[in-house]
Amino acid sequence: MSITVEKTDLFLRNLTLRIPFRFGIVLMTHTPHLIVRLTARIDGRTVRGYAADNLIPKWFTKDPNKAYRDEIDDMFAVIEHATGVAEKVEVPTVFALWQHTWRAQETWAREENVPPLLAGFGVSLVERASIDAWCRHGGKPFARAVLDGDLGFQPGDVHPELAGRRTTEFLPARSLRTITARHTVGLADALTADDFTTDAPSPNDGLPAALDEIIRAYGLTHFKIKLSGDVERDRTRLRRIAEVIGREASACRFTLDGNENFHAVAPFRALWEGLHADPLLTRFLGGLIFVEQPFYRGVALSDTLTAELLAWQERPPIIIDESDAELDSLPRALAGGYAGTSHKNCKGVFRGLASACLIGHRRETHPDGSWHLSAEDLTNLGPVAVQQDLAALAALGIEHAERNGHHYFAGLSQFPAAVQEAALRDHGDLYARHRDGFPTVRVVGGEIEIGSVVDAPFGVAFEPDLSQFIPRAEWRYESLLACAAD
Repeated sequence: MSITVEKTDLFLRNLTLRIPFRFGIVLMTHTPHLIVRLTARIDGRTVRGYAADNLIPKWFTKDPNKAYRDEIDDMFAVIEHATGVAEKVEVPTVFALWQHTWRAQETWAREENVPPLLAGFGVSLVERASIDAWCRHGGKPFARAVLDGDLGFQPGDVHPELAGRRTTEFLPARSLRTITARHTVGLADALTADDFTTDAPSPNDGLPAALDEIIRAYGLTHFKIKLSGDVERDRTRLRRIAEVIGREASACRFTLDGNENFHAVAPFRALWEGLHADPLLTRFLGGLIFVEQPFYRGVALSDTLTAELLAWQERPPIIIDESDAELDSLPRALAGGYAGTSHKNCKGVFRGLASACLIGHRRETHPDGSWHLSAEDLTNLGPVAVQQDLAALAALGIEHAERNGHHYFAGLSQFPAAVQEAALRDHGDLYARHRDGFPTVRVVGGEIEIGSVVDAPFGVAFEPDLSQFIPRAEWRYESLLACAAD
C-alpha cells in the first residue's frame, strides 16, 4: 500500500464560549475552530480525511506580549508549512508520512526559530487527517489499525530503547468503550451560583454552570483543578472546592494543574507543603492522582531543576505537558524525576502511542514507580476533534480524561444544522439533544459512552459538511472580533 497527499484545505468557524475560561495567563472568550480536509490517494483510490482543533491563545507559546492575531498567524504558518511538506510525497504508510513531515518541520522550525510545541501542532493536523483517510479507506477503526500494524507504527523508531518491541505488548487488546470525564475547575469558574456577578453572569442557557450544578447534573467523580501559584489564594480556593465536591460528589479523584507557575522546585514545594499543613485539606489531597506541569516549560527539563526534583524524595507524582514538545522530551523527563506526560492529539497521535509504550515499559522495568499517561483536552469540541481524541484515548487505554469543551461551549450549537444532525445520528451514545435542539456531550454518572466513536474509522462516522464554514483564504481576524462583540 501507499499514500500520497494530493491537497489539503482549511476551513474555519468562529466560536464564542458560554463561560470565559481562564488558564495560565489568559482569559479565553472566543476562538476560531479549524477543520482540515485532506485529500489523499491511497492505492489508486481518492479518499478524504479530517482533523480539527480550536486555535486557542497562550498555550503553544506562552508569550504575554504577543497579540492573539499574531498567534493565530503563527498557527496558520506552522499548519501551512506542514501541509506543504506532506503534499505530493508518496510513502508506504501513514507513519512514514508522519516521519517525513515531522523531520522536515523540525528542521524548518529550528531555522525559523519556531517553538517545537507550536511546530508539532501543524504536523499533528496532517497526521490526524491522514490517519482518518487511511482508516476510511480500509474500513477499519483506528485501534484495530494500530494493533494490526496497518499504520506502520514502530515504537522503537520514536524511542530507541523500545527497539524490537511491538505496540501490542503495551496497548489493550480491546479499546475502552467508556471514558470517565475529569472536569476542569478553572481559575475563574463559579463554584456556586453565588459566584456569578453582574459583570460575569450565569449563561442561563439550560446547561449547568456553577461547579455544584455541574456535579449534580453529570454525576462527576473526577476533576482537574487549576492552581494560580499563590499559596494563600490556592489554599483558600481549594478549601472551597473541597467543600463543594465533598458535599455534591459521591467520590473524588483529581489532578492539579500547576500552569507553569514555578521556575524552581523550592517555591512549588513550599506551596505543596503549605497545602498539606492545612488540616482542612489533608484528607482532600489524598484523592490526588498527579500534578501537571507546575514548572515553566523553559526550565522544567533543565539539569538544575531536575536535580532539585530528584532530591525531593517525598514529591507527589508530577507529569509534564507543555514541556513535552520534542521526541526525547518524555525520556528526559522520566530520567529527571517526572512520573509521565499528557497525551493530546494536538501534540501528535504517534507521539501518544510512543508515550504509552514507553510508560508501559517503565511499568515493566520499575514496577514500584508511579507512572502516568494522562489525557488533557484543550476545550476540544466535535464534530471531529473530540471524537478523534476519544478514539485515541480508547486505543491507549487511558480511562479518565479532562473533558470540558462541552461545558465552556454550548455543545455543538454554533455549528451548522447539518453537522449537528449528523453527530446526533451517528454518535447518539456520545451526544444528547439539548432542550433547544443542539447536541451536547452526554455525561451520565461521570461516564461518557464512546462505542460509536471506537467503531468509526478514526472517531468520526460521517464526513462533515463544510459548506457553511469559511475557507482559510476568506477568513479574517476581524470576523472573530465581530463574533466576540455579538
